[in-house]
Amino acid sequence: MKIARPLRKLIESFEALPGIGPKTASRLAFYLLHVPQSYLDVFASNLENLKKQTKTCTICFNVAEEDPCPICLDRDRDKSVICVVEEPLDILALEKTGHYQGVYHVLHGAISPLDNIGPEELFIKPLFNRLKNGGVKELILATNPNMAGEATAMYIANLIRKSKGRELKIKSLKLTRIGLGLPTGADLEYADEVTLTRAIEGRRELD
Repeated sequence: MKIARPLRKLIESFEALPGIGPKTASRLAFYLLHVPQSYLDVFASNLENLKKQTKTCTICFNVAEEDPCPICLDRDRDKSVICVVEEPLDILALEKTGHYQGVYHVLHGAISPLDNIGPEELFIKPLFNRLKNGGVKELILATNPNMAGEATAMYIANLIRKSKGRELKIKSLKLTRIGLGLPTGADLEYADEVTLTRAIEGRRELD
C-alpha cells in the first residue's frame, strides 16, 4: 500500500528519533492523524518553541529557560560540591530524591568510540575550568554505570589525578563515584528515587 506523502514524511521523522523503530513510528503517525487539529496545532507549537524558548546554562550546561539556570543561581545550593552527569534528564532524576543539595555539571553524553564520541565532544574542558577557579571540595562522578559511563568517569578521574600535582587549586579535591544501589548497565534517568538516594549516599572515594 502506498502511504500518503505527509504520513510517510512524518513516519520518517519519528524513525530518526532514538529508540523508535518503523512500527512505533507508524503507530505514532497514524495516531496523530486521528487527533483533533487543535491538538496538532499545540503539538507543532511546542516543537517549534523547543529550542527557541530554552537555553543551555553557560555554567553547568543544564537546559533551562534562563542562563544561568535556577540551580546555579540558587544561593542555598552548596557550590563546593559538583555532581557530574551525562544528560539533563539525570538532573531531573536526582532532584526528585531531595537528598542532594550541591550543583551539577552536564557532559551531554559519554565517551563512546563506537559512536564516534570522544572527550572533545563532551563538556569536559569547561568542567576543569570550574575546578581551576577554586572553591570546589568534592566532585561526584555520576555517569551511568555502563561501559560508556564507566569509561567517561575513569577518563575524568585520570585527568584530575594528573592535574592535582600541577594545579594548586584542585590539589585537595575529593573525587567520588556514585555507589551502591544502581545495577551495572542502568541509566540514572530510569532509576527510582530510593535507588538514587542510596547511590548518592553510598558514593565511594576514588583513589
